[in-house]
Amino acid sequence: MPKRIYIESFDTGPGGWCGWTSNIEGPKALDVRDGVAISRSPWWIDYNHAPPGAGYLHILFALNTRGGDAYSELYLERAGLNRFIEGEYPTDFTEARLTFRLKGELEPRGANLVMLVQGSSGKIVSGWVLVGRPLTVTGDWSEQSVAAAPDPKLWTCLRSRHDRTRTYGELDLATVLSHVNANIVLILFPLEVAPMGPIAGDLHKLRAGKDYPVWQGRLPEGYVMLDEVRIDFAGD
Repeated sequence: MPKRIYIESFDTGPGGWCGWTSNIEGPKALDVRDGVAISRSPWWIDYNHAPPGAGYLHILFALNTRGGDAYSELYLERAGLNRFIEGEYPTDFTEARLTFRLKGELEPRGANLVMLVQGSSGKIVSGWVLVGRPLTVTGDWSEQSVAAAPDPKLWTCLRSRHDRTRTYGELDLATVLSHVNANIVLILFPLEVAPMGPIAGDLHKLRAGKDYPVWQGRLPEGYVMLDEVRIDFAGD
C-alpha cells in the first residue's frame, strides 16, 4: 500500500529541502541546526513569472518531488538526500493536508507566505499558488495546515514572463494537483518590485535585481524557521 504520511523533522539534515540562489546558480543550502531549517533574507527575486505572468516571488523552502535533478551532485551537496523521493511518496496532492510547524520574524511588505505546487507535462511546468490559504509567521511556534483542494478560486497560476513560455505555462489545476512531479515550495508572494532610479526598457521584460537595481526596502525582510513538515495524502 502506498505511503500516506510524509514527515520531515530536519533532525538529520535538510532531507532534500533547499532554498534558491538564481536561475544560473540553482539550489541554495538552508541553515539547518538543532532540527530546524532556517531561511533568511535577502532572497532572490524570482522573475520567471513577471507580467504577463502572475508576478514576482521569493523562494524560501523547496522540495523536489520527482526528477533526476534531486540526485545531481549540486542538489546532493546543497539539499542532501531527498527523503520524499527515496520514500516513494505519492505525487497526487489532491486534497492532501500539509502541516508546517514554523516561526520567525518577518516584515512581509505586502507579501504572503504561501504554498506553491508545480507539475509538468511535456516540456511545460505549471505552478499554482495557494493564495487563498496563506500561512502566518509569528515569534512563537505554531502548526498551520492547508488543504490542497482543487478549487481554482483558492489558487493563482503563475504562468510565464514573456521569454519563458517554452518552460512555464498554465495547465489545469486538477491535472497539476493529481501529479505534482516537479516540486512543492513555500514562497513569499506577491512582491513589490520597484526600480532604483530610471531604467531603459520595459520593466517586466528586463530582469529585476539583475538588469536593474531595486529598492530592497520594499521587499520582504526577515527569517523563517521551519521545524517540521507533514503531508497527509488523501486516498483509500
